[in-house]
Amino acid sequence: MTAHPLPEITGIDRRTFDTEIRPAGRPVVLRGIARDWPAVQAAQRSAEEGIGYLRQFSHAEPVAAILGEPSIGGRFFYTPDLGAMNFMRGQTPLDPFLERLLRDRDRAEPFAMAIQSVPLPQLLPGFTQANTTDLVAAEVVPRIWLGNAIRVATHYDLMENVGVVVMGRRRFTLFPPDQVGNLYMGPLELTPAGTPVSLVDPDAPDLARFPRFAEAAKVAQTATLMPGDAIYIPFHWWHAVESLDPVNAFVNYWWNPARADLGNPYDALLHALLTIAPLPADQRDAFRAMFEHLVFRGEGDPAAHLPEAAKGVLGTIHPAAAARIRATLRDSLARS
Repeated sequence: MTAHPLPEITGIDRRTFDTEIRPAGRPVVLRGIARDWPAVQAAQRSAEEGIGYLRQFSHAEPVAAILGEPSIGGRFFYTPDLGAMNFMRGQTPLDPFLERLLRDRDRAEPFAMAIQSVPLPQLLPGFTQANTTDLVAAEVVPRIWLGNAIRVATHYDLMENVGVVVMGRRRFTLFPPDQVGNLYMGPLELTPAGTPVSLVDPDAPDLARFPRFAEAAKVAQTATLMPGDAIYIPFHWWHAVESLDPVNAFVNYWWNPARADLGNPYDALLHALLTIAPLPADQRDAFRAMFEHLVFRGEGDPAAHLPEAAKGVLGTIHPAAAARIRATLRDSLARS
């Protein structure tokens, strides 16, 4: 697959990020924003120094890790029948995991190993204070990803994301949210890490099985990040991630500016799959029109003709109103 290069920017500050990059809603590579991190500088000197830098913050408490047989070729994914994952989950102290990364780096077919999405203050106390960025709010908790040369299937996050490469190289391949129909989602009930993934291997797409992926490939964008580089991935952009070196570390910052008190939109999607997707076609069409008008608001405010006091759930959802709506939904679900 030949993808378009992601746009790149250097020398970015918080104001530019908040007023130009994020409002554009497009992914971008942020070259060199963490080049001065002590962790990046240590990793640039050697993998041993990079691992040594991490170990000065480590502790003996076990952490969740995943392990795949050499036969999976580093691709964490499903078993052929889509009934299970092709990797195992377990617990390990950090230091033996890091030692194994160094020990296995010259093996032609190592076990695939990863520690994924662990809050940095929990895993490496003190690392965050020594390696900082001002692009995101101070209350956003950074997370760390460690592993060898692995591939993560194309997926999306229900967050905005800034990710920083600390050690090793990382290749990202991204698709806009509107390509969902061309990416062939796997099971919603069984996923590698929470959100659905594409069944298509972007490095070797089976177009006989997944023909619409050819359309997604036309708008794919890609970039290879070096240590000290970062990437901004907007909300719900699909992305495949490949760690290109046998020892790598990645730090990311997830946040969602939407109101947290209104619930998870994914719950509404599941409810719609239960209640709307099985309806006759004419009824689905009617609800499509209602959702477009009332929820997605393609024609503007659907309650603009109503006085504020009469807008109800079509107006601003205050906390008290949100609580009443949730109570109504709970009662409705309990009766169904």
